[in-house]
This record gives sequence, C-alpha cells and structure tokens, in this order.
Amino acid sequence: MLTPETAIAIVSNAVHITALIVCVLIVPSLIGGLLVSIFQAATQINEQMLSFLPRLLITLGMLIFAGNWILRTLGDLFIETFKQAGRLVG
Repeated sequence: MLTPETAIAIVSNAVHITALIVCVLIVPSLIGGLLVSIFQAATQINEQMLSFLPRLLITLGMLIFAGNWILRTLGDLFIETFKQAGRLVG
C-alpha cells in the first residue's frame, strides 16, 4: 500500500538525484563563467561571445565526461521506481 511516507521517500529520492545531476552539469559552468567574468573585468573586454562560449563548451564537456554516469543514475532511478510501483500498487 502506498502510504504518504513512502510517496515522500520516492519523491525525495528523485529530487535528490535530479539536484545531483543538475549540479554536476551547472556548477562547472558557473565556475567557468565566474572566471571569464573576472577576466573580462580585469581586461575591460566586453565581448558577449567571450562570456557565452566557454560556458557552453564546459557544459558540453561535462555532458561528454559525465554522460555515462548520468544515464546509469537515471536508469537505476527509473528501474527502482518501477519496482517499487509494482509492489505498492498490488
């Protein structure tokens, strides 16, 4: 039977894994953007591509680097969620 505690545990696990995956992709891009902004402020270069392109490349690099882990983690989450759903419904 699906109790409120079980539902909260399932949703909490999903939110935790989602936040972890987002952090893996976004935090390196945030750090790269901060470094580029410091460089732009120090040199007074205000080129828009200079602020956008490094963040894009860092995000793509992290997708390539961590993509396998992301897919495995999401796959494990879906498998575990569907296993729990089968036990809880019947």
